[in-house]
Amino acid sequence: MQNFPRTMVGGLSLPRLICGTNWMLGYSHTSLAKDRFIKELFDSPAKAADVIEVFARNGCNAVMSMSNEYMSEAIKIVEQKTGQEIIWIATPGWDASKGFDDWKQTCEDAKRMGANFCFPHQSTTDCRIDRVNITLADDLQQLLKIVREYDMIPGLSSHAPEVITCADHGGCDVETYITPYNAAGFLCQVETDWIANVIKGAKKPVMTIKPLAAGRLLPPTGLAFVWSTLRDIDMVTIGTMSTYEAEESIELSMALLENRSADVKLQTTRSKKIFNY
Repeated sequence: MQNFPRTMVGGLSLPRLICGTNWMLGYSHTSLAKDRFIKELFDSPAKAADVIEVFARNGCNAVMSMSNEYMSEAIKIVEQKTGQEIIWIATPGWDASKGFDDWKQTCEDAKRMGANFCFPHQSTTDCRIDRVNITLADDLQQLLKIVREYDMIPGLSSHAPEVITCADHGGCDVETYITPYNAAGFLCQVETDWIANVIKGAKKPVMTIKPLAAGRLLPPTGLAFVWSTLRDIDMVTIGTMSTYEAEESIELSMALLENRSADVKLQTTRSKKIFNY
C-alpha cells in the first residue's frame, strides 16, 4: 500500500484524493449517449471495484457516491481484496413530500450498507440555502441532525459555494462541504477566484469535485490548478473510467504535491512525431 497525504474530517482520517464515481455510475455531464456507454461498461460492481482498488492500494481509501447496493457491493469487494477499510462518503437525495421518515429510512439504509459520511445531495441542499439570513433552512438542518442520530458524519453536497458561508455563519452542524472547483469554471456558480476565496475561509475542510470539468480539461492542467490553490486540509474528488486513468491521476497528484515531474507518459499521435527529435 502506498501513502497519500491525508487530512482529518469529523474525527476521521481521509486521503486528500477521493475516488469519484460519476464515470462509473453513468453521469458524464456530456450526453445521454455517453451516460449509456458508461453504464454498459460498468455493468457489474466488480468492474467498479477494479478502479476503486487502484485508489485504495495507493492510499486513497475513500469513495464518494450515491448510496445504493451497487456501490456497497463494489466497496465490499475492494475491502476483501485489500484488507483495508474503504471510507464511503454517501450523497443520497430526499423526497421531501414523504417527510422526515423518508430521510430516516435513507440514513438507515446508508448506515446498513456501510456509509461513514451521509450528505444531503445537491438537489436537496441548494434549494434550502437561506441566503437572506445567511444560514440553512430549518428542514435541511433537521436532516443533518438525523444523520448524527444514525452515527454517521454530516456534511453538505452542493453546487453553490455560498452553502459554505451560510453553513458557517449559521453555526450549522456540518463537518465538511462538497463543491465544484476547476480551472474551466464548469458548474461553478461564480468566478473560480471567488470560490477559492470561499474555500480558503471555510471553517471546515472542503471536498472539491469535478477537477477536470467532467473531461473538459487535461489531467495535468486540471490537477495542477486545484492542488496549487487548495489548503492542506482540503480534498480533491476525481472520477476515472479505467484503472489506467486512476493510476495516472494518482501519480500526477503525488507529483504536484511533491513538486516533482510526474512519471506519466504523454499520449502520442502521428502529428506529434516532430516533437520527439
